[in-house]
Amino acid sequence: MFHEIPKSIQDRMAFLEAIDRRDRADGTGRLQRLRQIPPETGKFLALLAANAPKGGFVEIGTSAGYSALWLSLALREGEKLTTFEIMPEKIMLARETFWLCNMEERIDLVEGDLLDNADALCDVSFCFIDCEKHLYERCFAVMADKMAPGGLIVADNATNHYECIRPMIALAVNDKRFDCVTVPIGKGEFVCRRK
Repeated sequence: MFHEIPKSIQDRMAFLEAIDRRDRADGTGRLQRLRQIPPETGKFLALLAANAPKGGFVEIGTSAGYSALWLSLALREGEKLTTFEIMPEKIMLARETFWLCNMEERIDLVEGDLLDNADALCDVSFCFIDCEKHLYERCFAVMADKMAPGGLIVADNATNHYECIRPMIALAVNDKRFDCVTVPIGKGEFVCRRK
């Protein structure tokens, strides 16, 4: 999978990585920054997603589409990634990302909040949560019922924003339908597998 990344995706990833580095160094405001995952987290997500059961992929928090590109590497024939973003300037960047990478047919960018659009989702095999941290608990609660058996929910920032997402972690750990573990890669990934 990693040896066959198309050049268009490699180039766009490098472009977005450069913007992310610059934004973190120059004091760009938190909401304006891309706040994307590091490459090692992208690889980890792609490996997990590639081993998820058959079904759709969901991402909550698109930003400029960087993590969506990593997840798209794991899509099998006929599968799609549905990704949700609410900020207009990031939606514009994500649309550009998917167009430049010829991924418009594989990635469905929803301009809106997952919490307002979740009814259409079912049999989700992989869900990545990377939105505003105070929403994680609600996102997990909504997605828990949408997951296929063996499906994975992965929440970003499990170590660097642990206190903010602790309510979601407690909800997941106490839900007997899921087995959960925190993986110390990147900023920490909280991985939950639906039984």
